[in-house]
Amino acid sequence: MAKRWQDLSRGQQRVIVGVAAVEAALKVAMLLDLKRRPGDQVRGPKWVWASTALVNTGGLVQGAYFLFGRVLR
Repeated sequence: MAKRWQDLSRGQQRVIVGVAAVEAALKVAMLLDLKRRPGDQVRGPKWVWASTALVNTGGLVQGAYFLFGRVLR
């Protein structure tokens, strides 16, 4: 049976809110970077990176973008 928000301890609630805030910040940073960065400095199509950023992946897509998706010059 799935737990409800009220069933979680205060610490568990804080961890969930903290992780969600970090993921949201990474998502915003990634989308802003994609908007400002020229297409030739991104590995792969920008629209693919942007559309995958909208999927809730626990920050995996955002991490992959910052590690592998950008061409640093």
